[in-house]
Amino acid sequence: MTDVFARLASFGDRYRLETGPSGDGWLACDRLLDPGSAELGRVLEAERTASGQVSAHATALTVMAVYAGTVTASALLAWALEDVLVDMRPGNVAIRLSPHHGFESVAVREAAVRPGSLETLVAWTLDEHLLPLAQAMRVRTKAGLRQLNGGVAHGCAAAFCIASRLGADVDTLHAAYLRFLAAAPVLDPLGEVVRLREGDREGLFYLRRTCCLFYTSAEKVKCSSCCLDSVGDRLAAYRRVLAAGVVPH
Repeated sequence: MTDVFARLASFGDRYRLETGPSGDGWLACDRLLDPGSAELGRVLEAERTASGQVSAHATALTVMAVYAGTVTASALLAWALEDVLVDMRPGNVAIRLSPHHGFESVAVREAAVRPGSLETLVAWTLDEHLLPLAQAMRVRTKAGLRQLNGGVAHGCAAAFCIASRLGADVDTLHAAYLRFLAAAPVLDPLGEVVRLREGDREGLFYLRRTCCLFYTSAEKVKCSSCCLDSVGDRLAAYRRVLAAGVVPH
């Protein structure tokens, strides 16, 4: 277990998992699935304050994309690279809020990893966690479910795409993503992963078909995958990023 978690963390903080959360500041992720919970309110308010979002539904869309791209990213990468499962059911996961945009830490209560099927991965990360969270935020904020699920799709794709530019084998990750997508057809219409090469650098990038409205925040910037930009413009920007060796969020 320790070796798997260490290898995940070598790809950056997005994939780092703590174990046995204790002390102040941790929020149990199963509480976030209750649309009326104080815990979900804290997550939304922290993002609204940090990014200066203009509305509750825009805040929810931003949170959904960031949450899906960090909280469950380690489980997707562990399956893709190690063929093992990390239990990312919400009852086993806790998070700590960051004073800035996003989440400071992710922890699992039970840290064992085990062999398992793709169907179990999809059930634990999507059916029992990310998709019910999207439903809870829809009820809480009235954000559109398709846009919220677009954040789920973006976040899941990011788990594969970011690692592909940080030393993980691109062939392995691309094939794993396509298998994951085939097992999670609800995500398929919401975006597309493309494979790009510039010189000796290669990586996976995501093209969203929904918007997280982050451009309406006080930061007034669009995500690199933003569907408000044309596919051609996004591909050109991604090629520049790849040539420069930068890893965009």
